[in-house]
Amino acid sequence: MALVIRAPQAGDREAWGRLYQGYAAFYRSEQSEEMRERVWSWILEGRAGQQARVAELDGRLVGLAHFRPFLRPLAASTGGYLDDLFVEPGTRGAGVGRALLLELGEVAQREGWSVIRWITASDNATARSLYDTLAKATPWVTYDLTPGAS
Repeated sequence: MALVIRAPQAGDREAWGRLYQGYAAFYRSEQSEEMRERVWSWILEGRAGQQARVAELDGRLVGLAHFRPFLRPLAASTGGYLDDLFVEPGTRGAGVGRALLLELGEVAQREGWSVIRWITASDNATARSLYDTLAKATPWVTYDLTPGAS
């Protein structure tokens, strides 16, 4: 089995869309084809620094990672933020997620980022068992403020 981690190409749209749809379903998030098309355009354009990597196993896309730089004023540095990481259920445990995260670490080194940061669901035990081998969980609590909701 040959695993390749690479930047997505225009011809990957359909396979990437299938994976991203699976990611949304995993988190029970409503997502339309129009939304996927918008995200795909952000990736191809590099909008706001948006980047991606895909995992190709034996010629078939089986994983994705979306990430971007963010400013860290208190540290006076730039970090990388991992927005999305997804591996097709049938290939989990084959090292795909680890390979995507290690590639992100290499991107961070090349870009001079001081950290790669991400959030995950507290009950996502499978992913967290991988994350705990590569990164340190933080004590920070995440909040979402919805504009106009208060």
